[in-house]
Amino acid sequence: MKSTVSMIIATALICGVSACNQQDKTSSSQLPTKQDTIKRGEYLVATMGCGDCHSPKIMTPQGPAPDPERLLSGHRADENLGPIDTSTLKSWVLFNFNNTAVVGPWGTSYAANLTSDATGVGNWTEEQFFTALRKGKYKGLENSRPLLPPMPWQNTAQLNDGDIKAIFAYLKSTNPVDNVVPAPKAPGQL
Repeated sequence: MKSTVSMIIATALICGVSACNQQDKTSSSQLPTKQDTIKRGEYLVATMGCGDCHSPKIMTPQGPAPDPERLLSGHRADENLGPIDTSTLKSWVLFNFNNTAVVGPWGTSYAANLTSDATGVGNWTEEQFFTALRKGKYKGLENSRPLLPPMPWQNTAQLNDGDIKAIFAYLKSTNPVDNVVPAPKAPGQL
């Protein structure tokens, strides 16, 4: 009888340890890999339309399309905007052809370089990226100016931490494009 009880206890312990080991293997295999996180970020950037404003365009037979050589590189440093009829701004917001510059009552704002280059987010920390998307602060710096329209940071502030981390991981994995985006212009500078 004593050996039967011992055998039952030993069997229960072996099964318990085996179940724990199996559970550990299952849970660790479900953790996203770095590549999974980057893929998630790429998906979010695409579905949120980040490239609509942050990518210069080329003309195709189907109309303007993001320039694959300059994806997410923001408003081109060498692209000058034409003259603007400021009387139109009383009831309109104007976008340039590339959708990378916007003129409105706040002045002129330019889409930022989001690539992994130092002129983009290449030197940013994850904390800065959170500050930019959650608090609408330029370059993710607490004491900097607010992000200007049309950047929808009030919407990105609603993203969960995992999604913001995934977007940041994807942007840090992009091809670097050296492009210093112009500084915004105040309404009086138009």
